[in-house]
This record gives sequence, C-alpha cells and structure tokens, in this order.
Amino acid sequence: MRWLALFLFVALPAWGESVVLGLSQNEIAITTSFDGSEILVFGAVKREVPVPDGPELEVIITVAGPSVPVMVRRKDKRVGIWVNTDAVEVDRAPSFYAVATSGLLRDVLRDTEDLRYQISVPRAIRSVGAPMSITDAPAFTEALIRIRSEASLYQLRENQVAVDEQTLFRARIELPAALTEGAYATRIFLTRDGQVVSSYETSIDVRKVGLERWLFSLSRQQPIIYGLMSLAIAIFAGWGASAAFSLLRN
Repeated sequence: MRWLALFLFVALPAWGESVVLGLSQNEIAITTSFDGSEILVFGAVKREVPVPDGPELEVIITVAGPSVPVMVRRKDKRVGIWVNTDAVEVDRAPSFYAVATSGLLRDVLRDTEDLRYQISVPRAIRSVGAPMSITDAPAFTEALIRIRSEASLYQLRENQVAVDEQTLFRARIELPAALTEGAYATRIFLTRDGQVVSSYETSIDVRKVGLERWLFSLSRQQPIIYGLMSLAIAIFAGWGASAAFSLLRN
C-alpha cells in the first residue's frame, strides 16, 4: 500500500482569505507489485477575520479518474443460457470516483449545488440518450454504479472528512489496485448550509512504470510482436510444466 499526501490551503475569496497550495507528491506509479494506494488530503482555511456566524463549514472532497464511454449490457436467460439482450452506452463515466464528506451528503450539499458542480456519484456519470427500445435507461446507469461500487471503484465516504475548529480538515481516499492511467482530478468544496462557498481543483498523475509500462506500450504499438511474445511464453511455460511433471514421475 502506497501513501500520497496532498496538502491544501483553500480560501473563501468573499471573506478576504488567500489560497496557498503545495503538493508533496503529485503522481502515483503503477508497477507489477502495485496493490493500491491511499491519498492523504490535508487542508486549512486561512482567514484574516474570525470564523463567521451561522451554519458550520463543511468539506467535500472528490477524486475522479479519467472519464470514457462505457457500454452497459443486460443479460437475460434464454433457453437455459444467459445471453446479452439490451445495451446502453453511457456517454461519460469516470474509471474511478470517490466522494468524501464531513457529514451526510444530503446535509452538506443541496441538490441544486450537486447539479451545478456534479459532485455525487450519479451526477458524475453522463448518460444522454438510449435506444428507443429501451424503456428503463436509468437502470443501466444504476447497474454500472452498483458494479463499480462493489469493486471499490466508486465510493461514497460520508462523515470521513474531519474538520477541526472550522479551519483544518483531513481525509483519506483509498485507491484500489485496478487503476486506469491518466490524470485524477481532485476537487475540494467548502460548503455552508448546503451551498458551495469555495472550491479548488488539482490533479494527480497515475502512470505505469517499469515492466508494466513496457508491456503496455508494446501491446499498443507493436501488437504482433506482443502476441508472438505471449505465445512463446505460453509455449515455454507449457513445456516447462510438462518437463517438471516428467521428472516427478521418474
């Protein structure tokens, strides 16, 4: 398990506060032994005036992997066999998406603000159209969320952002081993009474390195060579296993 610390000082411009930003590490390397990572997010609200009266400050943190179209298929049992029947293409779905909040999401964020900033998991997924024959298109998006949630690719971590004295906040976001390469957008929202009063966005670069990078590049740039090499390895492995069993019998 690797750790990544992200230090942020986020401000509310309307109250004359400034922003200071620093990253201790802005990339994650995926190697053959990569088994996941954990992002540590620390932040502070720098103020020149006392904490304002009224609703307490709440914090929402989101981390989103690269978004790509996804084909979601439904299977039905026909003559005793499970077969693909209907299919809907989701226009845009993040490969990974996590939301961490300082309270219950419904309490710290209004629906109108969620619609505006696309913070919750369903809002982060864009599905515009579906074939006319599909009468329950939202069910396909719900299925995608359920499947990726079970794989820890989609996460809702309520009450997981600690806020001290309405000034300091911290949270941990766990990244699974099955990460997609690309820029992971990290957003921090400060809210009062469910309304976003300030936000900040940065990114974390996730890349394969070493042997993982070489094999990935080879499979994309030289697919014939990659296929022949894979075939040779399979043949050699089969021969080695046969030879080992022969020795054991003797």
